Amino acid sequence: MSEKDATNSDIIQKSIGVFGRWHVAVCFIIFLVKFPVAWHQLSIVFLAPPMKFSCIDNDTDKCSSNCSEHIFDRTIFAETIITQWDLVCGRTHLASLAQTVTMFGILSGNMLFGYLSDRFGRRGPLTGAVILQVVSGTCTAFAPYFPLFLFMRFLAALSTGGTMVISFVLVMELVGLEWRTTLGILYQIPFNLGHLLLPLFAYFLRDWRYFQITISLPAVILISYYWILPESPRWLLTVGKKDKAIKLLEKAAHYNKLPTEHIKEDVYNYMQKNEINEEKQAGNILDLVKTPIMRMYTFCVGFNWFVCGLCFFGSAQYIGQLGGNIFINVALSAVIQIPSTLFSIWAVKAWGRKRTLISSNILAGISCLLIAIVPGKLAWVRTTLSCVDMFALAVSFPTVYIYSGELFPTVVRNIGVGTSSMCARFGSMAAPFIAGLVIVQAWLPPVIFGVVPLIGALLCIKLPETLNCTLPDTVEEAEQFVKKALANNDTEMR
Repeated sequence: MSEKDATNSDIIQKSIGVFGRWHVAVCFIIFLVKFPVAWHQLSIVFLAPPMKFSCIDNDTDKCSSNCSEHIFDRTIFAETIITQWDLVCGRTHLASLAQTVTMFGILSGNMLFGYLSDRFGRRGPLTGAVILQVVSGTCTAFAPYFPLFLFMRFLAALSTGGTMVISFVLVMELVGLEWRTTLGILYQIPFNLGHLLLPLFAYFLRDWRYFQITISLPAVILISYYWILPESPRWLLTVGKKDKAIKLLEKAAHYNKLPTEHIKEDVYNYMQKNEINEEKQAGNILDLVKTPIMRMYTFCVGFNWFVCGLCFFGSAQYIGQLGGNIFINVALSAVIQIPSTLFSIWAVKAWGRKRTLISSNILAGISCLLIAIVPGKLAWVRTTLSCVDMFALAVSFPTVYIYSGELFPTVVRNIGVGTSSMCARFGSMAAPFIAGLVIVQAWLPPVIFGVVPLIGALLCIKLPETLNCTLPDTVEEAEQFVKKALANNDTEMR
């Protein structure tokens, strides 16, 4: 289907245009939520940085049971959760547990808020997630006990997972076909910028409590989403709320300086044609596995999200072991992601979603496999291959975001993207344990991080290309889309 035909057949684009002033304003507002997403997801780097310590009794081993108190080197950081709760020696694993809790919270938030937003709309659950993020994130800084710290951190991560999935889907449902790819990937840039700001905050705020407050409180302005952010018109139409959809579309068209007199008739025709009414229920998680096509989507897309989570965080540990200034190292790891994100904008439009994801997975896989066979004395080669791997994985992440948002139909788009994103959290939780296999065999972690992306690339072959295609609204439309894609492939092969 051509872009012109797709525009004419899409009720949203036909009513409010592909990309206008209204789209710019709304997308800018939504993009702001990605800053606190980056801050909460990556904050553990400065909450629990490596800390030098010794026993108060110089004659006693610092990890001996006879050591009554530890003295920490506070040259770089005045206070961290390591120094606050003495998370060293036999308690070292508790610092890692804080990040595991974070990833589990994001995983749970993807699922919970994905369901809520598909059932009750995008704006309300997104605002609720922001409120929970501000409150729990701020309260984390005042936690007097480590278990309470973990609980509040879980709640902050839960809400962060919600803002991640809802904001992305809302962007995908608002913008027109021609800008869907560009905006879907530019959506990742605020996350990169938020990543860059973290070392700046940490540099000036050397106490973890002040740092935690600083990354939590700014999101309070996003509570205004409830009043200024529009509901998704695509969701409103899909669940049969035609009057609200018409009002919203007319307002958006007015701001975009487009005619509004045809919108009401077009919406009624759309509702009648698709047999949509207010009694029609939104989809549920079972719709992801009810049919063969949806099962294929769920498994193939979910595994590729797992690839991104496992390999991105696993590879990041190689760069993190370079040593030196922690503030500069974190900033550099963020800078690496920016050119790859911009490159992916060109790639997914020139090569398509499918080829871009396959190519980046193959590049990431080969880079890691080469790391396994390069001698340790060639450190600069291993470092270069690690950077290539990070570059490729940073292309895969926004690509799989776009791809999954386009494959899953509107009625289960949040649940689909949320479930897929959940797979990335499983990967990110497993990454430290895979990296820890280096004590068994030095070549084992890079081999695992290399093979997994190659499997993901193979699974992508089963998926259809979604470049310049209209977003499916129902499971039936998604089924028909795949059947047409397969039929076109058979015709081309002949």
